[in-house]
Amino acid sequence: MTALKIGACLKASEIADHRDWLFYSDRDIEIQDFMSHAALTTEFEDRIAAVKSALDGHSGRIGIHGPFEGLDIDNKDPELQPLITARLIRALEAADRIGARQMVLHSPYTLWYQNNVFSWTGYAETKLARIHDILDPVVKAAEEAGQTLVIENIQDVRPETRRAMVDSFASDAIALSIDTGHAQLARRMSGAPPVEDFVRDAGDQLAHVHLQDVDGHADRHWAPGEGEIEWTAVFRALADCHSTPHLVLELRNKADIPKGYHALRDLGLVV
Repeated sequence: MTALKIGACLKASEIADHRDWLFYSDRDIEIQDFMSHAALTTEFEDRIAAVKSALDGHSGRIGIHGPFEGLDIDNKDPELQPLITARLIRALEAADRIGARQMVLHSPYTLWYQNNVFSWTGYAETKLARIHDILDPVVKAAEEAGQTLVIENIQDVRPETRRAMVDSFASDAIALSIDTGHAQLARRMSGAPPVEDFVRDAGDQLAHVHLQDVDGHADRHWAPGEGEIEWTAVFRALADCHSTPHLVLELRNKADIPKGYHALRDLGLVV
C-alpha cells in the first residue's frame, strides 16, 4: 500500500505554526477563513490579504471551506435561495483570489431524509430540484473559474445518495468530499457503512477528505489515533483511489496536527 501525503485545515493566523511541515513538502492546505458572513462582506479584503501573505512561498494545493451556517443548499424558502447562491459565489471569488481551486460545501442529506424518502411521492425529486435551484449558478461559476465544489458528508447515512446528487450535475466542477469523523458518527448513530465503504463508494469522484477521529458519540475532531476509526482500512481504500484527493487533517486543536500526522505515519499510511 502506497503511503500518501497529507496536509491540514487552518486559518491564516495558524499557518506559521506549521509552516515548515506544510511548505517543505508542498502539502495540501485548506483555508478556513471564509466561512462567516463578516469574512465574505465587511472583512473580505482584509482576509484575502492575510491569507495571501500567510501562503506566500507555498507551492502545494489549496482549497477553502465554504460558508455553511444557515446556508442549507436545500433551503425551501424562495426568497432565501438567491441569498445562499450569492454567498457561495462570493466564497468562490475569495477562493480564486487566493489561488484555491477547491471549495467544501455541506451535504443536505440526513437520516430523516433516508427514512422518509418513500413517504411522499416525489420527495427525492423535489429535494434535488431545490438543490439545483441554489447550486446550478454556483457550479457554473466554478466551471468558469476552473474550480471544484466538493460536497462533504455531514449527517449522510447512505454515501450513494450524495454521490447521485453530485452525478445529477453532470459537471467536473462538482465532486465528493468525505469527513472521516462524520462517517464514523453516522455508522454508530444511524447504521451507516464503515468509513472505508464511504471512500470506496466515492471512488474516483473523491476529491477531498477531512481526516479526523471520533469516539462514536460526538463530532470530536480529534487527532487520528485518539478515537475509534480503523485508519488502515480507510487508507487502504484511499490508496485505491485514482483521483488524488486533497487529504487534510481537520482538528479542533491545531496543536495536535503533529500528533495526528505521526500516528498515521507510524502506521506506514502517510509521508
